[in-house]
Amino acid sequence: FVAYTGLDPRPMDSGQKSGRRRLSKRGPAELRRLLYNAAMSAAKTKTWRPFYQRQRAKGLSTTAALVILARKIARIAWSIHRHHTSFNPQVLLAV
Repeated sequence: FVAYTGLDPRPMDSGQKSGRRRLSKRGPAELRRLLYNAAMSAAKTKTWRPFYQRQRAKGLSTTAALVILARKIARIAWSIHRHHTSFNPQVLLAV
């Protein structure tokens, strides 16, 4: 599902060269925009703020941390849909 949204890294490797990873941006741009906006909003909530701050503490830029948060939200949304469960914020504390 993350690859469908275009939030997966696209490697630029060749032989011994390990290139820079960038987003593939394949898939619906509107979905990526909505997930990014959801991540911006989620970064301000009590549930998601620790996850966002851990990414920033690693030295990532604001945009990179928000993209990682958007990927996480997409993965959780897919899991909720696939397994017919509800969101459990306690699972985030274990990660």
